[in-house]
Amino acid sequence: MKTIEISQKLRKEMEKQLKPDRFDHTLGVAYTSASMAIVHGADIQKALVAGMLHDCAKCMSHEEQIKICDKNKIEISDYERRNHSLLHAKVGAYLAKEKYDIDDPEILGAIRWHTTGRENMTLLEKIVYIADFIEPNRKQLEDMEIIRKEAFSDIDRCLAHILHNSIVYLRTLGTELDENDSTMKAYKFYKDFFKV
Repeated sequence: MKTIEISQKLRKEMEKQLKPDRFDHTLGVAYTSASMAIVHGADIQKALVAGMLHDCAKCMSHEEQIKICDKNKIEISDYERRNHSLLHAKVGAYLAKEKYDIDDPEILGAIRWHTTGRENMTLLEKIVYIADFIEPNRKQLEDMEIIRKEAFSDIDRCLAHILHNSIVYLRTLGTELDENDSTMKAYKFYKDFFKV
């Protein structure tokens, strides 16, 4: 099956699986990822598929996600067990492979790291991470217009900008930050691309 047919099939599947607002977000991420892939020279179809599947586990409860991880020996930290918003990326990568027959490591990596980021991300990982943040349905966050422009002109600066704002935001909320968390490691790795 051609990748374009796969992305069309996945679109129909995600429309059935996700709530309408989550499906709208998913389409936004898929098409923003494809647009960024055109600009930055990444594989457009892989970007579409990764964007379409990035939140495929969001319809599951945190408890269901933990069960899948435990059953399939997917390592999860205590920090991930406590933070509902983090686990769906790992479970999503698992579902993409096992349920939706995606075996491309680039696509699986983009799904896996779209929430936290990581050190030394691949181009596709950066694209899906950023697209998840900037897609048109997202509410206006601080610096959004600048970040959206950076997404198409300077991808590493854009990534660092988002990571910087995320860390500042979490600290403002008094949210627990784990120095060994992927987001902190990604922030430290990319912070020199964004000087405030």
